[in-house]
Amino acid sequence: MSATVATRPAVVGYPRYQVPVGEYRAFREQGFLVVRGLVPAADVAELRAHTEDLMQGRLAEQMAQSGVDAPPAHLSAAEKAQHFVRLHMLHRKLALHERYLLHPRVLDVLQALIGPDLLALQTMLFLKPPGREGQGWHQDTYYIPTHPDTLCGAWIAIDDADEFNGAMWMASGSQVEPVYPSSAHGYGNKVLADLDRVERVSDMDDRVNGLAPIAAAYPHVLVPATAGDVVFFGGHVLHRSKPNSSAHRFRRAFVSHYCSARSFTDWGRDDSRGDPAANGCVDPATGMTNGSHILARGDTHLPYAQPRFGTPCAAVLTPAQRRAESAYNARPHLDSGSPGASGY
Repeated sequence: MSATVATRPAVVGYPRYQVPVGEYRAFREQGFLVVRGLVPAADVAELRAHTEDLMQGRLAEQMAQSGVDAPPAHLSAAEKAQHFVRLHMLHRKLALHERYLLHPRVLDVLQALIGPDLLALQTMLFLKPPGREGQGWHQDTYYIPTHPDTLCGAWIAIDDADEFNGAMWMASGSQVEPVYPSSAHGYGNKVLADLDRVERVSDMDDRVNGLAPIAAAYPHVLVPATAGDVVFFGGHVLHRSKPNSSAHRFRRAFVSHYCSARSFTDWGRDDSRGDPAANGCVDPATGMTNGSHILARGDTHLPYAQPRFGTPCAAVLTPAQRRAESAYNARPHLDSGSPGASGY
């Protein structure tokens, strides 16, 4: 008897992306996957134009001083373009960032890689102007723990990225490593008997970054990307980027993180949501912050947030609609009269 799995119909303008078995295997074997051309050219153009305006302080939200940082007005256009390196969590302030956090084609791939029920956690806009440094070896779950451990990043290339302007590097296969703890703030697996602490995680200097010797045991793979490509990578895989050594090229990317909506997290609290007298969206008994994050796809038994700007996603559906859409609830139910129910 085969299960009938509920699948999302195509969203208007976005044909559903179905992950081939080869891409699924590549993600499991390497810890990362590049899906070429996943984001349409028109969307990339919109992201690029928005990023240019943001870099120059031309967004209405910046000019109105409504909580979105702007470069100092006295800077030249060239100096403004160099002012920001990256901007965090703007999906809580800008509708466009919420839309790309919840981009249907990105969510299609994530459902295949980490499961049908998705919680959208974080956004970062990386600008990386010419001459700026990259980031040393690190594991994203060190910064954003989830339990069960289901973290996955999605890196949308706004510009073409290569070895000259600071594309990412992956330690291919290192997703099998545990998350290494350090004495600094950050998550790490502290219950394994022989797991050493590492220091200076994310430091560009491999002589002091404690993850560099671990990354050295794996092939270092450059991950070039063309605008519109999306790089998916698990929370354990060791990765880095090198400086942008080009003369005039930016390396801009819109990066989001997700986990299973059935995983617990205590990361990323949003005190502007919920009842301030009840500590915002933080569960006082457990420290859970799931109520700060948006239910992107599927269903969950845990708290979640609504999209601030009304972007279509599972959070805006009724409970019945969510159950119908979630593959978790589309499995066959075995009882004493079902074939194989007592075959243990």
